Amino acid sequence: MTEADWATWRPEDVKPFVDHALDVFGPYRLLFGSDWPVCLVAATYGEVLDAARVTLAGLNSDERAAVFGTNAVEVYRL
Repeated sequence: MTEADWATWRPEDVKPFVDHALDVFGPYRLLFGSDWPVCLVAATYGEVLDAARVTLAGLNSDERAAVFGTNAVEVYRL
């Protein structure tokens, strides 16, 4: 959100970038990250999380789970 207009951004503003990452890497090679605390200049953590949920709504439940946690568990061997 820090690269968007801090006062007027919407999830739709970042969706093209999320869609591009999904096209290039697929949902099993992406990890959710908020850039907290930097994001606080433009959005709360909750707003960033909600925007991610909106932009990833087209994925199935397994793909969303991968982006929001399963991929991190595998990559970081948690």
